[in-house]
Amino acid sequence: YKVLESDEFLAFLDIMPLQKGHVLVIPKLEVDYFFDIEDDLLGEMMVFAKKVSNKIKKVFPCNRVGVSVIGLEVPHAHIHLVPINNIDDINFSKEKLKFTSSEMSEIALKISQA
Repeated sequence: YKVLESDEFLAFLDIMPLQKGHVLVIPKLEVDYFFDIEDDLLGEMMVFAKKVSNKIKKVFPCNRVGVSVIGLEVPHAHIHLVPINNIDDINFSKEKLKFTSSEMSEIALKISQA
């Protein structure tokens, strides 16, 4: 469920979201560990993530869009962007939400059009 794409990056909905509007940002270049990303590309990735974050905040009003880099789930560097109102909203030990395919498509469309 793609939200935004550039030549270097892709943003899409997390299929096991903590909150409605939980998005992953990845570099198209295959890099396992986040801090192995070249400095220039890492900076560009954060600017891309900022654009996505602004879209998320427009669609899902929240206090902040939380940012997390964990890196243990899959062998590809990624950033979690999660709309949050309190610290527990970005607690990865919480049970994940489940949405239908049509709900996911609607969420992705709203964010991409924001």
